Amino acid sequence: MSFVTRFAPSPTGPLHLGHAYSALLAHDMARAAGGKFLLRFEDTDLERSKPEYVDQIIDDLTWLGITWDAPPLMQSDHFDDYNQSVEALIAQGLTYPCRCSRKDINAALAAPQEGAPHTVYPQTCKNRSMSERGATDALRLHMDRAMNALGGQKLSFTELGDLKKGVHVIDRDDIIQSVGDIVIGRKDIHTAAYFLASALDDINQGISHVVRGIDLFEFTQVQVLLLHLLGHKPPLYYHHKLIRDENGKRLAKRDDARAISLYRSEGISPNDIRSMTGL
Repeated sequence: MSFVTRFAPSPTGPLHLGHAYSALLAHDMARAAGGKFLLRFEDTDLERSKPEYVDQIIDDLTWLGITWDAPPLMQSDHFDDYNQSVEALIAQGLTYPCRCSRKDINAALAAPQEGAPHTVYPQTCKNRSMSERGATDALRLHMDRAMNALGGQKLSFTELGDLKKGVHVIDRDDIIQSVGDIVIGRKDIHTAAYFLASALDDINQGISHVVRGIDLFEFTQVQVLLLHLLGHKPPLYYHHKLIRDENGKRLAKRDDARAISLYRSEGISPNDIRSMTGL
């Protein structure tokens, strides 16, 4: 298998040390394997994604010494492709429309729920049919039906990273209770949610190894399930450590104090960034 990986930032803010670590690690792995490294901008959030952040990210990555082997892919250019996959899930009878706002969901979750963590959608709209779909409704995956569609087949994915290394089998009851009926189509624009779009792009770009932070590990079982339902074989996964601040907190885009552009302005070198992230 040829090694093909990617770095896929959302252009909603500047790169920070955590992004630099992920990009450098994936780039190093690709070059060491004689493979390919691709750049993708996950810009389906049209309100928060900005062209100036795209330009800044490209500038920062170039400064870090990172090169990519094809023009960057912009997700906003591929809405039609994502919508076709959403329609395929609708055709399988695996979706339902949801009109709940965040306020509605939070109010429902404030009440005790039997056997469901508070992070799981409370299934308020679960009995609605697609014929009731309104123009502003989101689309949710009916997780029970999705897992039943496997027909008893065991679904799994392979993790290569040391933090979770091994073959992980997706458990029906666990994914229903701990993940629940996820949104696969956003209500603001009729397109796939970002984690579905991301999984589809991994297939379309021929990604063999997904290299990303351990904070996204739990999403993997959902992406593997969706890919299976759409007839695709998932890639291999490598989830790496997170770069944290002095208090052990995961870095976020709003943490401008650790923005790569700021370090650059202070005279830090790319090798300094490598040392700071443990590479």
